Amino acid sequence: MSDKPRVVVWFSCGAASAVAAKLAVQEYGDRCVIAYCDTGGEHPSNKKFLLDVEKWVGRKILILKNKKGFVDHFDVYRKTKYIKSHRGAMCTVELKKKCRYEFQRPDDIHIFGYTVEEKERAKRFNEYNFELATDWILIRKDVSKEDCLGLLWKEGLEIPAMYLPPLEMNHNNCVGCVRGGRGYWNKIRVHFPEHFKTMSEIERELEYSLFKNSDGSPLYLDQLDPSAGNFLKEPPISCGLGCGIIAQELERNK
Repeated sequence: MSDKPRVVVWFSCGAASAVAAKLAVQEYGDRCVIAYCDTGGEHPSNKKFLLDVEKWVGRKILILKNKKGFVDHFDVYRKTKYIKSHRGAMCTVELKKKCRYEFQRPDDIHIFGYTVEEKERAKRFNEYNFELATDWILIRKDVSKEDCLGLLWKEGLEIPAMYLPPLEMNHNNCVGCVRGGRGYWNKIRVHFPEHFKTMSEIERELEYSLFKNSDGSPLYLDQLDPSAGNFLKEPPISCGLGCGIIAQELERNK
């Protein structure tokens, strides 16, 4: 057994974390553990994607669940009577962060799916989580979000439905993510009306609105203009320079 620290890849069912897992297993071998915090609120297609990634990476993914029995993000809001603040969303704390805290060891090296566009985000993470050792493997290898999507396409992995038409989201968070803007929520209204209705009811129950009017008064989802927002509909899926380099590296290691 290796006396070197464990390397934990935090898989999110997103394209970037899938590529991070593949690279980490190749670089760290048996030291590498892949963990997934199942929030219960993500698109059903994520389950198939997780199984496909397991086959591609050649490693089982550990599925972690919260110990309080929260069913999904909506259940968190209703039971804690709290949605979010400037410090973040309660669902992230209960469904992801606490799972990580319970699973991690003091000497673990953590890998997240932050891409080269997210250098500042990674820097902030290190500042706020200075006690953790991290390896920003995608940033280190200059891999972009486009590269990750393109690489999965090249490798024949079907990406989760949230990325694909007609949804064409630019992330794979829970369906009805409270971090989404007005355009995002209008897409949820169209494609996931029950999720939109549930979140609208929760806002009213807790007397908290995700959005504000120009005068600072609450703007509840059931008041949201269906034409509001300017959601970026089409995430680019291409195989750029970074993706080509990574593809060659993976090919050499087959």
